Amino acid sequence: MKQDMIVILDLGSEESTLIAREIRALGVYSEIYPHDISAQQLKELPGVKGVILNGGPNNIVDGEAIAPSDEVLQSGFPVLAVDFDGAPGARHLNKWPASEEMLREVLRGFVFDECKAEANWNMPNFIADQIELVRRQVGDKKVLLALSGGVDSSVVAALLLKAIGDQLVCVHVNHGLLRKGEPEQVVQVFRHNLGANLIYVDASDRFLSKLENVADPEQKRKIIGAEFIRVFEEEARKLEGIDFLAQGTIYPDIVESGTKTNKVVKSHHNVGGLPEDLQFELVEPLRQLFKDEVRACGVELGLPDDMVYRQPFPGPGLGVRCLGAITRDRLEAVRESDAILREEFHKAGLDKKVWQYFTIVPDMKSVGVKDNARCVEWPVILRAVNTVDAMTATIEEIPYEVLHTVTRRIITEVPGVNRVCYDITPKPSGTIEWE
Repeated sequence: MKQDMIVILDLGSEESTLIAREIRALGVYSEIYPHDISAQQLKELPGVKGVILNGGPNNIVDGEAIAPSDEVLQSGFPVLAVDFDGAPGARHLNKWPASEEMLREVLRGFVFDECKAEANWNMPNFIADQIELVRRQVGDKKVLLALSGGVDSSVVAALLLKAIGDQLVCVHVNHGLLRKGEPEQVVQVFRHNLGANLIYVDASDRFLSKLENVADPEQKRKIIGAEFIRVFEEEARKLEGIDFLAQGTIYPDIVESGTKTNKVVKSHHNVGGLPEDLQFELVEPLRQLFKDEVRACGVELGLPDDMVYRQPFPGPGLGVRCLGAITRDRLEAVRESDAILREEFHKAGLDKKVWQYFTIVPDMKSVGVKDNARCVEWPVILRAVNTVDAMTATIEEIPYEVLHTVTRRIITEVPGVNRVCYDITPKPSGTIEWE
């Protein structure tokens, strides 16, 4: 079904994702594009009903103020210009309203009254569109899916199973950076419960060897992403007719990986880490969705709640939670401490309340006392955050009783650890992950 769309041109605002989400909440699709999109490119986008010029503090690039071309401004679409004066005939705002209710009213008036858009953005329509697009793209060929078992790849698997059935081949790579018990759970759920065609690959030693002595987090992400592709290529060569690689790329991955006016927050392994000589054509049916929309898609597809609302997990896994150069003993400290945190949060009912929680072990040691003797061991850092779309995050106030229990268990059960800290930094200024 053809859906109407409002295009947001990023002129340096830090609120573009918020505005896109608010427009989608009104039932109208919205996407963010760079300021220098051409008039021809704009007109070729399907279903465009209006354009928002979203100015802001990052509007100076290479020493010059940025602006859309005159041709874009004269392309005939209704225009709402925010913090941008160079758009004759547009409706102008100095800034967005501070309250959510007032913001939604401004957007409602522009989207429905001025742009005459229809509220036809919803999950059944999205799924139907994606099934049609995937079938058109893939034809009778096979698709290889990088199935981590996380929310994104699980929803991709469900959608692709609906679209192409047996043409989907799922590959679960154990890169040695998964949480405790995770590989076994992925095999059980997807191979045995859902009946997917699943290939399990234990590549732990291979990944950890490639990562040896690599401390830079961006380099680690790129190595992990590139090695993933290599593993898939090797598995594909064992099969016949594999021309496509499916990925769980979602919209925040695209936004955070940087545009001309939106600096790189971090490279995502499925955006910035792909090798130039990639042998597959990509299938990314979720790349338009924010995280909460991915979950809504999973519910609509009939996935069980414990899968849809599973805690998010980064593609590089524990590799970005074992800070600095990864060592096997520190990696095990991350894995074991994370398992304790998850177990205690489940007992306390916090697993239903907190969006993401995990442990981090930095590449440093602190002095402590164990068995009446001085010891120099690692600290473990706890992180627990709440968010809607992963673009901003707040800190969960964990009861001290739970913190004490988690701390006691970690320092007594995890070898090499003598200290536990709790990170209470929101996003921004911190990111959710430390690397």
